[in-house]
Amino acid sequence: MREFVYYSKNAVTAGNLIKDDLKKAGRLDIVCNFIVSVFFVSNAMRDDVRLHLIFDGGPNNPRHLVLESNEDMPISKKNVAGLIKRMLYKAKDEEGLREIVPGCWIERKGFEVLLKELDKEGRDVLLLDGKGEDVRGRSLDNVVFVIGDHEGFPSGMKKFLKRVDGLSVGPRVLFASQVAVLIHNELDRKL
Repeated sequence: MREFVYYSKNAVTAGNLIKDDLKKAGRLDIVCNFIVSVFFVSNAMRDDVRLHLIFDGGPNNPRHLVLESNEDMPISKKNVAGLIKRMLYKAKDEEGLREIVPGCWIERKGFEVLLKELDKEGRDVLLLDGKGEDVRGRSLDNVVFVIGDHEGFPSGMKKFLKRVDGLSVGPRVLFASQVAVLIHNELDRKL
């Protein structure tokens, strides 16, 4: 299964804060573009993809949303923001993942806790970073790809992230959604 972690420092964590202008909801417009790039190809949805979204904006932060591609997942390119809004409305402050709709879960969990859990599971956690190892020269088996939003990671997290190996998709700084497409392309070529 292909697995991604996307961190957003400002994405809102309450459904009532998501209105028509997704930019004002902590740049959920960028989150939606990333989701579309992770799950969709022309006229189809990718199989075997899991996306962890960590929203660290207020008022109920942190929130960990998990989306997993499957035949019952109620997502289309048009309703990505609506699905996020629905998940945040139905979120509870209890521990543990709560399934909101098939293939979509939410819980209160922070970024560092999630990465430590993935590492403990034996996953190779790689941070998408322009200074990292070139994606084309590295094995991508059992990898979880970690990427930050347009603002990157808060300074308090940078010390923690120094322990995570870096991976680069090329010499230019790209949008997160473009990075997801390039990662998928590299994995598709290795099939």
